[in-house]
Amino acid sequence: MAKAKAPPPSSSSGGKAAKKKKWSKGKVKDKAQHAVTLDKAMFDRIMKEVPAFKFISQSILIERLKINGSLARVAIRHLEKEGAIRRIVHHSAQLVYTRATTASD
Repeated sequence: MAKAKAPPPSSSSGGKAAKKKKWSKGKVKDKAQHAVTLDKAMFDRIMKEVPAFKFISQSILIERLKINGSLARVAIRHLEKEGAIRRIVHHSAQLVYTRATTASD
């Protein structure tokens, strides 16, 4: 009683002859068009809106106001010097601020 051999795999059932996987090109992030110079209108907007934010950081200013990172740092320093915002955390990588409250904590 000899057993019959299994038939060889055909080309439609896989193997090297099968269709090759197509690699996607990946997602391309759009280049941000942020302001790199501070004009009078942007300065007035920063001075009016930013002190009302509950949480202020460089990342928040970049995201909401569409300004460059260096402009965001300069704006934060200026607002802190004027007393419009108050520092919560001072770290070399991320500075965290909040709006200045009238009642002392």
